[in-house]
Amino acid sequence: MTRRTAISARRTLRLASAFCLIAFVGIRAAAGSVGPAVVAKADFRLWPERVNTVPGFDRASRAAILEYGLALRQMGKLSDDEMLSAFRIKSVDRASVEKWLNQERRLVLLNYRRAARKCAASDWSCVGEVRSSAELLQKAAEVHRTMPQGYLAWRDNFDGFARAYVGEQLRLAALFPRISSEIERFNDNELNGDKLADRQFFLTFDDGPTAQGGLTEKTLAMLRKEKRTGVFFVLGARFQERLEKSSKQTMNALYRGQCVGSHGWKHKSHAKWDQWQASIERTRDLLKQTLAPDMVAPLFRPPYGQRRADSGPFFRTQSLRVALWDIDSQDWNRHVSAADVINRMITLMLIKRHGVLLFHDVHPKARVAVPAIIKTFGNSVDWGDCHHLAAMP
Repeated sequence: MTRRTAISARRTLRLASAFCLIAFVGIRAAAGSVGPAVVAKADFRLWPERVNTVPGFDRASRAAILEYGLALRQMGKLSDDEMLSAFRIKSVDRASVEKWLNQERRLVLLNYRRAARKCAASDWSCVGEVRSSAELLQKAAEVHRTMPQGYLAWRDNFDGFARAYVGEQLRLAALFPRISSEIERFNDNELNGDKLADRQFFLTFDDGPTAQGGLTEKTLAMLRKEKRTGVFFVLGARFQERLEKSSKQTMNALYRGQCVGSHGWKHKSHAKWDQWQASIERTRDLLKQTLAPDMVAPLFRPPYGQRRADSGPFFRTQSLRVALWDIDSQDWNRHVSAADVINRMITLMLIKRHGVLLFHDVHPKARVAVPAIIKTFGNSVDWGDCHHLAAMP
């Protein structure tokens, strides 16, 4: 085989991998969004050990990070043309893609080091000291080849998940900043969970409230039963409608012990809406006039993660932070079951080791998935108090 033929063959294989992603990465049905219609799915039940202790969490995390790093390397080789074909988009912002890839490579190295602080020499998931991302991936490739038999089913399932998930994120990066999303922050007044402490996670819920007696009440009841808190990013119009049919006292009782942030007045992109500032001001005022001060989180979550690149000064004058996320449950998606949500979130939490989790209290899957996730991890993670999120880096 000539050198030119060999290069052509490798490029063909990469292109085939890219086209395979079409089965995973599509256009979200909801107007204005850029997320996948069919999402990356995993089956965490294939992992043969428990993760409800710190050592168990770290062991599973090491294995997941090593395999994820390999998927990141493979998908990072896609050319612009291959991404255009695979992701069905019209243009690729290569600078944004490379920035995300470099950030993710650094996080992989950092998170593996965190997971390996108490590694045993005899543990197959412990690869010893690593000085760079390249060195870590060299060792990850060896682990992939020599992984014990009992973990191979998990490995093979995880590899498909990891490639599809990286595809989801690459698509967002390729579109940024032309179409803004949670993939990147515009300034330091925006938070997304990337800088949280190791094994610290926050729960958040979007799009409520539902009508009286609906899923919002059931989600809140679930959190109280689990003795956990979350930030509920409410739509002003829905909150106003619910308030008009009840009272301030009722709304305060509804969200007692939890935190309420703004999702804007309507669920539409705040990147192109000419009334985006009024949407934020109106919702902020409504929440402050209705709820006790300690319940109102000084946070705004843009629908679809879309906001203007030059909006930073406005949010500072409003004493608000833009609250993004970095672990998306996709619980809104009709192609995703509650079991899919559970498996997806557990897998992503092991890879990322910290973050802000996105759920929706207007869909039923969250109140099923969250207790299962909490039970799975037991005492191995720290569920942050919602009242502290706004102060996070």
